[in-house]
This record gives sequence, structure tokens and C-alpha cells, in this order.
Amino acid sequence: MKRLGTLLLLASLAACQGDNPYTAESQPLPPAPVHSPQQLDRSAYPAAPRDYARYRTWSWQRLPAGTAWASSEQVQEALSNALDQRGLRPHRAGKTSDLQVSAELRLEQRLRQVSEHYGSQYGHSRYGDNYGLWGSAPLVRSYSEDVMLVRIELFDGQDGQPVWSASAETLSSGSQSQRAAALRDAVQQALAAYPPH
Repeated sequence: MKRLGTLLLLASLAACQGDNPYTAESQPLPPAPVHSPQQLDRSAYPAAPRDYARYRTWSWQRLPAGTAWASSEQVQEALSNALDQRGLRPHRAGKTSDLQVSAELRLEQRLRQVSEHYGSQYGHSRYGDNYGLWGSAPLVRSYSEDVMLVRIELFDGQDGQPVWSASAETLSSGSQSQRAAALRDAVQQALAAYPPH
């Protein structure tokens, strides 16, 4: 059996000693286009980082729609104040704004679950060491709540490209003044990361 294996190995090595029927050959590369040394192909490079410092003015891309929870004017006021705190001013008539702003309010219903553990113990000793039985059972409560979702999008005023977007949510409950305060907080949370670093 060993001889048969050795003979097969020697036969395969002898077959490898022959000439290689394949030869290496290639076509020459075509000449470069005439305009290539003078023209830079910018698509081959990553886009330049966006300069957020150049954005100073804003206008509405479209006015936000009001809901039963907050009017359009309340959303406009909350967003205008939040943008003002970030150094962005409303554009003047007759000039193009640096940014266009879009805001959307949506009421959603969320299901929340709260788990509480209740336990009991039976037995004790006069020396303070506890003994006996102990047990607990989880009590899971589910309830739904109304949540107001605020989504803000900013677009470049020159080319209309999206520049930045974020969203935040707040509970939709309480009096009208509490809701207005919650709306302002949600807008502030959504704009908390603007401008990005």
C-alpha cells in the first residue's frame, strides 16, 4: 500500500516537470485623457466638512401645522426662540436665508410597563436572626400614554440639501400652560446638539 502511494506521488511530481502551456502577456494601458492633468475629479475625494458657522439666518421651508395639542403659532414661537439662542436670526425680506427650517408635530400613543416586586416573610427568632419562609411575586402594570413627538429639519438655503435633523418627545398631559412649557422643552432637547461639533 505504501508503494502504491509512493508511485502515485512520483508520477504526479513527474507531471509537474513539463513546460507550462500558459504564457504571460498583457495589453498596454490606454493613454490618459487629454484633459486629465488639468482637471481635478472631485468625486474621488470626500466632501469637505460643512461649515456651520456660516449659517446665520433662517426662514421657514414650510410652516408647521398645528395640532389639538399645540397651535402652529406656539410651535413657531418655541422654535424661533430656540434658534435665536443658537445665534440664528430670522432672515430679512428680500434676502435669501442661510437655512430653511421645517418642523413637524405628531401625537403618538406609547405603551409603558412598570414592574414592581412584592414580598413577604414569615418567622423570626429572639436573637435577631430571621428564619422561615420568604417569597416575592412581580406585579407588571401596563398603561398607555400620549406622547408629543417634535421633529426638526434644517436645509441649506442655497442648494436645499439637508444639513441637520433631530427629534424629541414629551408627555402630552396637563394644562395648556404645562403643555406649552413641555413643547418648549422638547424643542430645546431636539436642538441641543446643534451645531454639531
